[in-house]
Amino acid sequence: MGSADDRAGEEPAASDFPVHRRFTTRWADNDVYGHLNNVVYYEFFDSAVNGWLIDAAGLDIRELPAIGVVAETSCRYLREISFPGDVSVGLALLRLGTSSVVYQLGVFAYEDGALDSRPRAVGRFVHVYVDAQTRRPVPVPEPVRSALAALQRPA
Repeated sequence: MGSADDRAGEEPAASDFPVHRRFTTRWADNDVYGHLNNVVYYEFFDSAVNGWLIDAAGLDIRELPAIGVVAETSCRYLREISFPGDVSVGLALLRLGTSSVVYQLGVFAYEDGALDSRPRAVGRFVHVYVDAQTRRPVPVPEPVRSALAALQRPA
C-alpha cells in the first residue's frame, strides 16, 4: 500500500497526519475573491515544517552546520478557506533520504470549534540539507533525523 501522496485522487483525513500545528487566518490573507490567497498556504507550510522542527529537535535549526533549503513545494487546493478562522496544518513524513526530507501537509479548517477531517488543501514540501557555508548537499543532521520519527505514520 502506497502513501497518501501516491494515491491519486484520494484525500487524506486529519487523522492521517501524526502532528498538527494550528494557525489563525488574518484579514490580509483574503484575496479579492474572498478566500485565502494561494501564497498563504505556502506560508502555512513553511511555518508548520520549520516551527515543528525547532520544537521537535529542541534547538534552533538555523544554528546547525547544515540547513534545510526548500527544493520543491506543491499544493492541491480542494475547498476554500477565508478569514476569519483557524486552520490546522497536518504534517507527515513521506520519505527520508540521505540528504532530503519529503513532507506531506494537509490544511484543515475548524468549523464551529471542531476540526473538519476533510482537507481544504494537500501539499508536498521537500527540504534538501546543505552545508551552511558551501551549500553542497550533506546528510540530514542527526537531531532532525531523530525528530522526524514522530512524523512516521503507523504501518
